[in-house]
Amino acid sequence: MIVHKVKVFPSKIHLPKKNQLAWKIAEIASDKAKLNKDAIEMVINRIIDNASVAVASINRSSVISSREMALKHSRKNGATLFGINNKFKFDCEWAAWSNGTAVRELDFHDTFLAADYSHPGDNIPPLISVAQQNKKSGLDLLRGIITAYEVQVNLVKGICLHKHKVDHIAHLGPSVAAGIGTMLRLNTETIYQSVQQALHTTISTRQSRKGEISSWKAYAPAHAGKLAIEAVDRVMRGEGAPSPIYEGEDSVIARILDGKKALYKVPLPKKNETKKAILETYTKEYSAEYQSQALIDLAKKLKKKIDNLNQIKKIDIYTSHHTHYVIGTGANDPQKMDPNASRETLDHSIMYIFAVALEDGSWHHVKSYSKARAKKKSTIKIWRSIKTYEDKKWTKKYHDPDPKKKSFGAKIVITLKNGKKISEQQDKADAHPYGSRPFKRQNYIKKFLTLTENILDKKESNRFLKTVQSLKKLKAGQLDKLNIEVKKSKIKRNLKKGIF
Repeated sequence: MIVHKVKVFPSKIHLPKKNQLAWKIAEIASDKAKLNKDAIEMVINRIIDNASVAVASINRSSVISSREMALKHSRKNGATLFGINNKFKFDCEWAAWSNGTAVRELDFHDTFLAADYSHPGDNIPPLISVAQQNKKSGLDLLRGIITAYEVQVNLVKGICLHKHKVDHIAHLGPSVAAGIGTMLRLNTETIYQSVQQALHTTISTRQSRKGEISSWKAYAPAHAGKLAIEAVDRVMRGEGAPSPIYEGEDSVIARILDGKKALYKVPLPKKNETKKAILETYTKEYSAEYQSQALIDLAKKLKKKIDNLNQIKKIDIYTSHHTHYVIGTGANDPQKMDPNASRETLDHSIMYIFAVALEDGSWHHVKSYSKARAKKKSTIKIWRSIKTYEDKKWTKKYHDPDPKKKSFGAKIVITLKNGKKISEQQDKADAHPYGSRPFKRQNYIKKFLTLTENILDKKESNRFLKTVQSLKKLKAGQLDKLNIEVKKSKIKRNLKKGIF
């Protein structure tokens, strides 16, 4: 790996493109590095993971709306839509929009956390859509996805967006563009301009994840993927981009992030070095914000230590800066304590999540968020007894550069009415790659079968699982087989009239 120093240059100083971060990203996207076997298998795991959560969300409101929009953009030799018969094809950017929304809706796919946040699996829908429309092979798709993960993970390591209230999709646009560049075997110059355009068009604020969180949280990554596809298309036709997009005098860094005196350090592999960043990422066992995964495990363990939950006086959670300020009481969002809050808000409230997991000793992607569940009196009592605190020790562990030591956990102290204190702590979710029971292929398959039960018939389920595990062998034009068809009678519609 090479650590690239990224800073702002005034316009009067010419910064050669080969010294720019966008060019460095383009160089690794256009190289012909050998693929890592473990990375290939992890790509397959994540395609299964994405399909699981996409099918499970097939009839949720935002997914229905995004699908209705895509259905208005048919194309003879386009891409497929989750749930829709393969004989129907659609413009790839609209397929990416709909499929990306389905993947993101439940907040139940993979994650990578470092200086910033990310869900790298958001790269997969736009790449599959472009691959289908362009008749690429399974090997082409693998190369593209591995590049996309590499770029997003390393941008997340090096550049913090959330400090400036910029949504993390700003790292997704460039990674999708880079991944498409690899997959289509574009030259370095084309990928360079595409990365810049994709970043420029995907800057938005974190209000999408603040206060009363709406369905836009599901749409945001899909929108970034769609914009990245359009950026690559424009550049392939000869158009350029704002440049240098990271280092310029009025660039993203200068005007939106740390400013003209900023210095970022972004690690990237050397040219032709094997890309393995996908192996540093981790998926979710539970449908909730990733920083709550270890705390759900903790709640399940603590439940066994408390005979009567009515005896709880208060619960204190000592955790990292990110957890405290994003999903804890440090966010100062009253909505996070409101029984009438949206599902999207509740899955970003560690107070709610911990209370439900402690009471139920389990977590369910639908039942745990129901209106009746959120309004249960005993739950509200526990919920409102919870307070989070930043502990510098946990913040330091959160940012540890060693993946084996990096922590997304907390220490829980439960004080009972008789004064007795019960405490437990955990560094990582049980399902984390370095947790007590890491997710393996069989876990991804089990998750798929669980989430798609009563939605997919057994024949279609078996066909998909067999196909995806043979991804490397799929020939050019065969990637439509990665789509999943749901019986038409099980697909809900939204017939409200829009523009399209």
